[in-house]
Amino acid sequence: MLRIALSPTKDIDLEDLRIALLNYIISKKTDEELVIRIDDANKDKNIEGKDKEILELLNLFSIEHSRVIYQSENIKYHQKLAMQLMTQKKAFSCFCSDTKLNELKESAKKEGKNYNYDDFCANLSDEIILEVNAAFTVRIKRPIDNIKLIDSFNGEFDYTPNDIDSFIILNHDKTPTTEYACAVDDMIYDITMVINKKEHILSASRQIHIRNSLGYKKDINYIHLPSILNEKENSNSIKWLIEEGFLPVAIANYLVFLGNETPKEIFTLEEAIQWFDIKNISNKKVIFDFEKLKTINKKHLELIDDLRLSKLLGFADTDIGKLGKLFLSETSTLNGIKEKLNLIFSKKNLCKDFEDESKQIIKCLKEAPHIDDFNNFKNYITQNTGLKDDSLLMPLRYLLTKEENGVNLSDIYPYIKNYLGEIIK
Repeated sequence: MLRIALSPTKDIDLEDLRIALLNYIISKKTDEELVIRIDDANKDKNIEGKDKEILELLNLFSIEHSRVIYQSENIKYHQKLAMQLMTQKKAFSCFCSDTKLNELKESAKKEGKNYNYDDFCANLSDEIILEVNAAFTVRIKRPIDNIKLIDSFNGEFDYTPNDIDSFIILNHDKTPTTEYACAVDDMIYDITMVINKKEHILSASRQIHIRNSLGYKKDINYIHLPSILNEKENSNSIKWLIEEGFLPVAIANYLVFLGNETPKEIFTLEEAIQWFDIKNISNKKVIFDFEKLKTINKKHLELIDDLRLSKLLGFADTDIGKLGKLFLSETSTLNGIKEKLNLIFSKKNLCKDFEDESKQIIKCLKEAPHIDDFNNFKNYITQNTGLKDDSLLMPLRYLLTKEENGVNLSDIYPYIKNYLGEIIK
């Protein structure tokens, strides 16, 4: 079983979605169950409604899953297993204050060493513990032997007991820490593969230590991916990219393509499932190229069904879909196309320097019959107004598009001829 674990404390970002997409692709290739886990155990940091937003976004990307699990629903189980570890002397109560712990961290920093808990509370007698009337955290004891992690993407890692440390598994309010909750949940749901960011390799080793301490013997196949470097901060948010007019299919295409050896540049998730191999992904950091995403988005907009594009633009007419594709010579997003359409259907002033000509054209078009051909359309205006050349085309272009230049009017007209009554107001 595979899982997509997302926190309702922030927007889904590029790396979150990349990991979600790869989980989905691999689950389909291996015919394994995929679950979504909302890591909401830390109630103080959760953003209201963010879990629903996460699920809606995953649905938007057509990421199929068998069920949704909320980590907070397992807190009693997390606490029960922590008590088991304490009973077995594999975990202990820690009464150290934040002030004391900060002193230890500062001392290690001054000495140029990595911070390690000094195990002050690890050997307190039961009698002393009973006499202490103070809040405490629960720490798991550092392992006796090294913890080995085999990452099928990055090779083998070997962490010493000090690397692992005696770390906190239950906070003062007895809610689980992220590492502990993840380790227990992966055990509960029999997760067989975990795909995560490369920066979390040490955390994965600590989770192995937790499961070892609980007597869990099954191995989990770990894959830790390199980071995505992105200088354009706003574009890290998938929600923002959608709001900016990028298609989910294009975003998914780019994230699977990024740092990967693929048989072609433009594809759908369904196509990727057929040929995807995790071994073809680079183990080096990759750079998010916003302009490349625009190019891929533009190509998907070119390929999309005309009626579907029309509906995405707020219409239900294949002509509007075809019209929208004309503007891909000038833009590469849905929002860019919408801006062009909004100009066409907006109320317009008279064209500057051609005010009288504009009035004549407006009067003529309000009385005009339906005309299919653009040349016949121009000739009709000329016959009824005497306008031609720039005196006709300059104000006509402005009255139809609210722009002085751009896509040829002869290309635009076939798709707006049925809307002239709405355009010329």
